[in-house]
Amino acid sequence: MFDKSIEVILCGFSLGIWIFLDIVVQMQCIAVVFSERSLKCSLSTGSISIIQISNGTSSVIVSRKRPSEGNYQKEKDLCIKYFDQWSESDQVEFVEHLISRMCHYQHGHINSYLKPMLQRDFITALPEQGLDHIAENILSYLDARSLCAAELVCKEWQRVISEGMLWKKLIERMVRTDPLWKGLSERRGWDQYLFKNRPTDGPPNSFYRSLYPKIIQDIETIESNWRCGRHNLQRIQCRSENSKGVYCLQYDDEKIISGLRDNSIKIWDKTSLECLKVLTGHTGSVLCLQYDERVIVTGSSDSTVRVWDVNTGEVLNTLIHHNEAVLHLRFSNGLMVTCSKDRSIAVWDMASATDITLRRVLVGHRAAVNVVDFDDKYIVSASGDRTIKVWSTSTCEFVRTLNGHKRGIACLQYRDRLVVSGSSDNTIRLWDIECGACLRVLEGHEELVRCIRFDNKRIVSGAYDGKIKVWDLQAALDPRAPASTLCLRTLVEHSGRVFRLQFDEFQIISSSHDDTILIWDFLNVPPSAQNETRSPSRTYTYISR
Repeated sequence: MFDKSIEVILCGFSLGIWIFLDIVVQMQCIAVVFSERSLKCSLSTGSISIIQISNGTSSVIVSRKRPSEGNYQKEKDLCIKYFDQWSESDQVEFVEHLISRMCHYQHGHINSYLKPMLQRDFITALPEQGLDHIAENILSYLDARSLCAAELVCKEWQRVISEGMLWKKLIERMVRTDPLWKGLSERRGWDQYLFKNRPTDGPPNSFYRSLYPKIIQDIETIESNWRCGRHNLQRIQCRSENSKGVYCLQYDDEKIISGLRDNSIKIWDKTSLECLKVLTGHTGSVLCLQYDERVIVTGSSDSTVRVWDVNTGEVLNTLIHHNEAVLHLRFSNGLMVTCSKDRSIAVWDMASATDITLRRVLVGHRAAVNVVDFDDKYIVSASGDRTIKVWSTSTCEFVRTLNGHKRGIACLQYRDRLVVSGSSDNTIRLWDIECGACLRVLEGHEELVRCIRFDNKRIVSGAYDGKIKVWDLQAALDPRAPASTLCLRTLVEHSGRVFRLQFDEFQIISSSHDDTILIWDFLNVPPSAQNETRSPSRTYTYISR
């Protein structure tokens, strides 16, 4: 039965092919005729078409009449009747056979016909199969703009987004991955609504839906404050009794720890700005320090390194190795690196506060080593001999020298492939540590650049001219960016040399020879300052509706 039906249908199909070929022949002839540059006239009479072309030749097309429509309809109905009687597998086999006999144009037409039939609204279909969680998981990868658009598709999509708390999940994802969002959530208090185990523990989705644009507005305001230099300034007067000056500092959300020229270490409450504790023991100025949740490590002009309990202030260890002042130090993950005016770099294994042993001494600089930084791959040092040297962290072997500064180098920071250094030639240089190339020279300070820090967006530098400059890091890494656009803002409040600074997304904290610590707050700016004229807008990675 199936084979006989095939024969009948193929007969009908042959007729269809004949009709189709007739059309194709006519279209090809017409295409040839109309492809000539100048078509003067055409004349059609009956079944014969005579077309005259500009070169004087004529083309005669003989057209064939299409068979009766009535026969086609009967044959089509018969084909469908047989088709409906077959099994699904037979139907598929027949259609495949039929399609294989068609031309490319027909394939394209069938493809256009099938495409909308094959589309599925899976977000609506999944919940109908009890798979709401899969629909929610798919939509949870959308960014804010796409999530807004998804809400407008239909009520079912909106329901999935709302019941899945997808705006809350988007905010949580941003808080987990972006330090600016994390810091803002803590400072503005909306972190209390995040990361709840049960949906009933927090507000509905509409709360987070309205919270998101407010966060974006907050972020845009902070970025604008940085660009325009709008800030709230707080000042700590250190009131040193003898020699004045704050050589180094580090801070967190609760405290600021500073090393002073008068040989002391002072710990300040970051909120009240009151001095909580004074640590004494060094017999020279405290030139450098670093702390974590357990210890404070300090280096002094008395040539020693001391380790203190961060909570009690008790001295836990004293390291005597360098012959002259300890100018800088860094520690992380059981490793500490110190450098000195004696031109050497010491690498220490730091098992605990009381168990610190010297691993290796690195020599090679021809003048005082002013600063060191390191990660798991490289130790980087800078010296008054105008060079930056790179050493292997694991083997302590010398790797390469970065040359370019015209005078001694006072500061640097190293992260990933980027090294940023400041020098007494008044410039800042950006380097690729892997190839040793100087990527950019930043000019603007009028005296020695004493301290420098950078993050993903900006570089902040302080100099002996008493100024703090904020630079656009991404623009500085773009060789096409004009030099005049790189310095975003110059901050002038210190009355003496700027010795040290640290910053995050919301603030800069700096110390100076003027015996003060300044807190430049770009988040909590008074309304009067907010009304100042804004600088030209820039494009940032955040979006708002």
